[in-house]
Amino acid sequence: MNYIQLINQLAEIENKINRDQLMPKYERNFNRIHVLLEEEGYIFRYPVGETYRESNADCEANIVGEEGRHMIITQVIKPIIYKKDADKVSLVQKGIVIVEKQK
Repeated sequence: MNYIQLINQLAEIENKINRDQLMPKYERNFNRIHVLLEEEGYIFRYPVGETYRESNADCEANIVGEEGRHMIITQVIKPIIYKKDADKVSLVQKGIVIVEKQK
């Protein structure tokens, strides 16, 4: 099974449901899926609201609007995905994010 593609599809569905403000209806189901994926060793993050720096090694950013000193992640296209094997955690997919100047 291709877990990376599965996680990306899950993220896309979650984005659409959030946009339509339906997440409370499905939150329990998504939480269960997240737990199942974590049991397989996958850790994934949606860094919405976090400060973005060019030194972020785990994200590729698309900047919207004017670039500034204080940039914030406003949307996640693809989540940051890590894989845990024994005691080692490695990055398997950089997140693709939308970044905007903080107001």
